[in-house]
Amino acid sequence: MTEKIIFDCDPGIDDAVALSVALNDPSLEVKLITTVAGNVSVDKTTKNALKIVDFFKKSVPVASGAKAPLLKNFEDASYIHGASGMEGYEFEEPKSKCLSQNAVEAMRATLMMSDEKLTLVATGAYTNVALLLVEYPEVKAKIKRIILMGGTLSQGNVSTVAEFNVYSDPHAAQVVYHCGLPIVMVGLDVTKKGLITDETLDKLSTLGESGKMLASLIAHDGDKNENGTAVHDTQTIFYLLHPDAFELEPHWIEVITEGVGIGATVGDVGMRKRDINNAQVCVKVNQARFNQWLLDETKNNLNKY
Repeated sequence: MTEKIIFDCDPGIDDAVALSVALNDPSLEVKLITTVAGNVSVDKTTKNALKIVDFFKKSVPVASGAKAPLLKNFEDASYIHGASGMEGYEFEEPKSKCLSQNAVEAMRATLMMSDEKLTLVATGAYTNVALLLVEYPEVKAKIKRIILMGGTLSQGNVSTVAEFNVYSDPHAAQVVYHCGLPIVMVGLDVTKKGLITDETLDKLSTLGESGKMLASLIAHDGDKNENGTAVHDTQTIFYLLHPDAFELEPHWIEVITEGVGIGATVGDVGMRKRDINNAQVCVKVNQARFNQWLLDETKNNLNKY
C-alpha cells in the first residue's frame, strides 16, 4: 500500500535529494509540496521545488509558504547550500507554476479532501506546519503522523545545542511538538552519523542523469567532513520506507525559544520514565543501509524519465 504524504520543505540540497526519492519511489505518493523560507528565501525554495518536479516530469502541486519565522528574524543557510540553494547542477528554468493558494491553505484543502489520513513530512523550518495546526485544528483528524527533520539530543549545528531547522523558527517547533499528534524526530543524532560516503557519491554519479544530478548536488553541500556528507533531510524518507534501519527512543521534547539556548530541543528523560512522551526520537541509523538504499533508489526508480 502506498503511503500518501505532504512534503513541506526548503530546498536546499538535502531537501532536493529527499524530494527526488519521494517523488519516484512507488511506495510513496506525494499529494502536495509546500515550501518555506529556510535554507534560502521562500521564492528560491519554491523555484527549487519546481525545478525538481519538472526534472522528473511530475505534476505534483507546489504551494509557496511562509517568508519568515513566526517571531524571530529570518537567517538562511546559503553558506551551506549556495546562493540559489541548489548549487552544483544546472537545472532548466521551471515551466511549472506554484498554486495560487498559499501553503497553509493548500495543506488544509489537501488534508480535508483526502479519504484517508496523510503523513506530513517537514524538512525545513516548521512555520507552515505550526500555522496550519493553529489556524485549522480540525486537520489534526486527517494527519496520520508528522515526520520532522530537525532537533538534536546531543550537539547542534547552529550552536552547541541547536539544530538549524528548529533554530530557524523555535516558536513554530514548540507549537508542533505540543500538537498532540504522533511525531518522529529525525535529527542530528542520526543525520550526522548516517553520512553519504565519497564512495557512494562516485557510484551515484554513474547512475544516469538522475544519479549525476544527485551526486553533483551532494558534492556541493557544505555539511561534510572526512567521513562523508550529511544529507540530513533524506533520512526522513529513508525512515518512512525502512523504519527498521533506525533505533528510536521516546522523549518529551521541549523547545527553547529565548536566550542563548534558543532552538535547543530538550528531551525530558524523567518524564520518559513515566511513559509520557510527545515524540519518538531517532538515535541510531544503519549507515551502510542508508548509502545502499540511495544507490538502489536512484538505479531502480529515479532513472525512468
